[in-house]
Amino acid sequence: MKKLHRSSIALLTAITAAVALSACTAGSQKPDDDGPASLTFQSFSDQPAAIEATKTIVASWNADHPETQINIVQAPSSSLDDKLTTQFSGGVAPDIIHYEVLGITPFARDGYIADLNGLLSQDTINSIDRGSLAAVTVDDKLIAAPTELQTYVVFANRKLLESKGVKIPTGDAMSWDEFANIAAATTSSDQHGVTWGLKNPTAAFMSLGLGFGSQYFSGEGEDLKVDVKDSDLEVPGRVRDMIKAGTVDPIGVTQSGTDTLATFYAGKAAMTVQGSYQVANVAKDAPSGLDWIVLPPLAGSKGAVQAANPQTLSINNDSPHKKKAAAFIDYFMKTENLVKMNVADGLIPTTQSAREAQAKQTATLTGWPAILQSADGLEGPKYLQANGFIRWKDTAATPAFQKYLRGEIDDRGLKSELDSGWAQVNK
Repeated sequence: MKKLHRSSIALLTAITAAVALSACTAGSQKPDDDGPASLTFQSFSDQPAAIEATKTIVASWNADHPETQINIVQAPSSSLDDKLTTQFSGGVAPDIIHYEVLGITPFARDGYIADLNGLLSQDTINSIDRGSLAAVTVDDKLIAAPTELQTYVVFANRKLLESKGVKIPTGDAMSWDEFANIAAATTSSDQHGVTWGLKNPTAAFMSLGLGFGSQYFSGEGEDLKVDVKDSDLEVPGRVRDMIKAGTVDPIGVTQSGTDTLATFYAGKAAMTVQGSYQVANVAKDAPSGLDWIVLPPLAGSKGAVQAANPQTLSINNDSPHKKKAAAFIDYFMKTENLVKMNVADGLIPTTQSAREAQAKQTATLTGWPAILQSADGLEGPKYLQANGFIRWKDTAATPAFQKYLRGEIDDRGLKSELDSGWAQVNK
């Protein structure tokens, strides 16, 4: 993402210079929280059910708070970085911003996002799970309220597993060795044990790697840097070994996660690793005869740990209505509203009360119990707050992992490319 610097914005045009001069005193505008107000809420939800859930929540708020009206502005999910850059540069950013922690952190570091400590109610803050709260705490500032997130889970064809004599895993977790053994047992001449869309493997590898104590980065704050250790190679190494053994569909490795679902639906793979949000799509699109389930979460030597990388609600630091914006976010974070959003999006709430309520609502729906269970070990990893992380992920890490999975580089080569890629991004 293009990093913003308020001093450099002044060089663009005379008009923008005036805006930037005003923006340099971020949050210094006189608050206007005593009278009626109209606030903009920019949302990037793109699923029809999630858009409707957002509208329902906002409509309910507006009906109960005639003095503070919330107006939804739909944002494109694919180019939100550019849109926010332009909005902040021009002084026209919305009061409330829906994004994700990876995207909003650089804007927060540049001073564009309000610290929610002292704005959100303490009850709201206390309700957020530890991992999600850590993910949105940057340089001791609470830059956002986390609302929903995904994990990586294993969908399985129960009949195929049972036909190969596989005992269906139960309990709180499934080890990687057990996963590999099931994949081997269900691989045959016309069927693979696993289809896994690894066209963009970085997020999955880094999240699941936390189960082995993987960090990929060392240092703190703005001094974070790539520091690849043996634990970081556990997940990519295990996946590479399964590819070599022929238990992972080689075509799927070149596809997106969504693309591999066709192979799973056709019974050509016994299992598929997907973002947990796919539970909504699988429930809707899977053939009627497919007896699918979600297996217990994958666990490494440190347990079934994954990254808390939530979607977020933040407040523009230059908004004159911070208190009103925070009151709306408090309302959005209520248990019933988080459940509305997360069921609609096929995602996992960031508060324990919402998870418990969602667990009751989805208890009889296939896959949901295991998916909600997969959120028990969430952590807020360091790498989410590394400046330049997105550029490094896209331009260095993903190509390096792809080469590694194709056997073009070994462990040493992967470490080298990840390290040198970070140096290149931060020249």
